[in-house]
Amino acid sequence: MKRVLVTGMGGELGTRVAQLLEARSEVVEVAGFDLDPPRRRLGRSQFVRIDARDRERVVEMVTEFAPTSIAHFGVYEPHSRLDTREAIETTEACTVHALGAAARGGALEQIALRSGLEVYGRGAGHPLVPDESAQLAPTSDYGRMCLEVEAVAAGIGERHDVPVAALRYASILGSHLPSPLGRVLRLPVVPVPALEDPAFCLVHQSDAALAMVEALARRHDGALNVVAPGATTPWQAARLGGRIPVPVFGPGWSVAAALTELAGAPLPEHTIELLRLGRAGDGARARVALGLTSMQPAHDVCADLYEWATVTPLHGAEAVA
Repeated sequence: MKRVLVTGMGGELGTRVAQLLEARSEVVEVAGFDLDPPRRRLGRSQFVRIDARDRERVVEMVTEFAPTSIAHFGVYEPHSRLDTREAIETTEACTVHALGAAARGGALEQIALRSGLEVYGRGAGHPLVPDESAQLAPTSDYGRMCLEVEAVAAGIGERHDVPVAALRYASILGSHLPSPLGRVLRLPVVPVPALEDPAFCLVHQSDAALAMVEALARRHDGALNVVAPGATTPWQAARLGGRIPVPVFGPGWSVAAALTELAGAPLPEHTIELLRLGRAGDGARARVALGLTSMQPAHDVCADLYEWATVTPLHGAEAVA
């Protein structure tokens, strides 16, 4: 790694990746762009506020920086920061414009990108716990978006002889990370499947960021499922947070989606799919390939989601007042 471009740097994940890159001696420069500026302090990273759909500005910025490596977090999960239509448009534009400009610059040596377990799809005929060799057959907008990002990056990698690491993350949660799953699990009342309790995997935001940096540092080429040890279920997650689980079945999920949206927690189809059918993945290969030996277990990831708003009293506050 020498000059690293971080797309989506303004998001929680992109900012954390930039912080980790700043701490590595082999990284000479870090630069990035996003719709919104980072909300955490960065040291030597350069940030430019650009809408990825503005091709001219993206190409100009990337060409001038001439990255040798790309950490591509400009993949926007629907209803994380953008609605579904905007997420699809912005992700496509960011992928094509940024990766294309970097490749044409001639200095690009590697790409690591955000993808998701959603690329495997869910339902009849889909494996319950897919590994990286499983068929790619997404059944949601987000899954199709991730698969398209992988395809574009793989094409660029093949044409320019550049290794591409596609990190297929389980659902990423964290105390301050915008996430449709995180928002719905924080509601006082959580919709859960009435007739079953399917397992789903998670990964903590700090482990997700570390995986991205390690994929670049180790010049990994190929797909990896990034999954925390263990799993949880909708009923377990709701009870862990002291929420009220409300059983839902059939057409009731449309009603649940409308109600949660009114409560400020929209339920995109890939999140409904996770709650109804579960979503797991075999992450053994990534833990070995990237040295992820101390990932937070799924139970702890879920617990951290609910502890983010706790208040710790300061002893002696009365005397100070």
